[in-house]
Amino acid sequence: MPSDALEIWIVDDDPALRWVMNEALAEAGFLVQAFASAEELRLELGRRQPAVLVSDVKLPGESGFELLQALRREHPKLPVIVVTAHADLESAVAAYQGGAFEYLPKPFDLDELTALVRRAAQTPGALQAPSVAAPEEEVLIGEAPAMQGVFRAIGRLTRSHLTVLITGESGTGKELVARALHSHSPRARQPLIALNTAAIPAELLESELFGHERGAFTGASSRRLGRFEQAHGGTLFLDEIGDMSPALQTRLLRVLAEGEFFRVGGHEAVKVDVRIIAATHQHLEQRVKDGTFREDLFHRLNVVHVHMPALRERREDIPVLLEHFINAAARELNVATKRLSSDAVQALAARDWPGNVRELKNACRRLTLMAPGRQVHASDLAGLLEEGGTPRASAGDWRLGLRAWAEAELAAGRHDLLEEAVPEFERVMIDAALAQTRGRRQDAAKLLGWGRNTLTRKLKDQEP
Repeated sequence: MPSDALEIWIVDDDPALRWVMNEALAEAGFLVQAFASAEELRLELGRRQPAVLVSDVKLPGESGFELLQALRREHPKLPVIVVTAHADLESAVAAYQGGAFEYLPKPFDLDELTALVRRAAQTPGALQAPSVAAPEEEVLIGEAPAMQGVFRAIGRLTRSHLTVLITGESGTGKELVARALHSHSPRARQPLIALNTAAIPAELLESELFGHERGAFTGASSRRLGRFEQAHGGTLFLDEIGDMSPALQTRLLRVLAEGEFFRVGGHEAVKVDVRIIAATHQHLEQRVKDGTFREDLFHRLNVVHVHMPALRERREDIPVLLEHFINAAARELNVATKRLSSDAVQALAARDWPGNVRELKNACRRLTLMAPGRQVHASDLAGLLEEGGTPRASAGDWRLGLRAWAEAELAAGRHDLLEEAVPEFERVMIDAALAQTRGRRQDAAKLLGWGRNTLTRKLKDQEP
């Protein structure tokens, strides 16, 4: 071992993993010392300090996050790589807000760990305290590598005001990512204003974004503040940005470039401080090539890119999502919680779910209402699933099921059933149409006998 070898410390209560990491880092030329607890590590830190610390989250006594907070105060220059087997958004954000150099979910590749240690040793940075409020409960769920990438991106952006572009198919949860980015940002105490640009008719979108002055057009009886002014100091989330007209693309580009705009009918520039998070299910690069989306606007929006994976790309997350949504459906519908047998979970996990997490969530609602018995088996799914997988009931059965539900609700003294049933009916029909057209809204609207604007408005109304 060379005398000038960098010293790397490991703290993990798993002796086998300590040994494996020790061997890999020693083979890479580092001088390694391992500890089984934060207490052992803290005693040694009183005498000397390593170049890099690799710390588990779950430790006996003082946890890895508590250790990280202490190191931020006592050894702010020490780079810390956090590793954990319990990888979720909350722990990723906590790691980065706590000042971690990097967050690495288990199981990880030893070559990746070695490369991270080498990079951390070469670029140590001061650990800084977070400046945001405690985040609210998150509903982003997943342990798949693709979702871990999303969690890490959110964690890295906790102190940032950068513009973010979120891409992914319809139903993957792009708005949830936008809300997480805002709630974990320095702007968390300021408003988050969300607008689905595809849900607003083109002729009204300009006023919706920028507001208007009194008398700007027929019906403008008073000044109205647009979404940009409402979001001043906070975040503006623009969903389905790819559907924006060329004229509005030009106006949006000016706001991003200059931080100011004119209300419709106005002559005085309005300055705003707004962080933009945009989302789309479209391939904007292709739209740029086709000439339907401005290249300069694309580059303004694509400062940081976060891609939400389709559900079929993270099948390992389906069981935990099923459990979450089945429990949520029971609370929402005020009924007993259904239990999914292992064969039912396996059958559901094998589906492609073209409507992604939104379709899965709605399927859990339907299973909660329609499946017989307290426990759902794979054999029970035959009448609720069609080949290829969209949940449905047969032409005769769905009316019987609806009648049974209505009779049970009325017998329980419930009122205003249509207020609940009609939106759920529309939700089922929309989900089925989107699944049939693989997410293409225009085609789905035609199947339902609606215009595209009606469908996008209905989808917006259904969002939580």
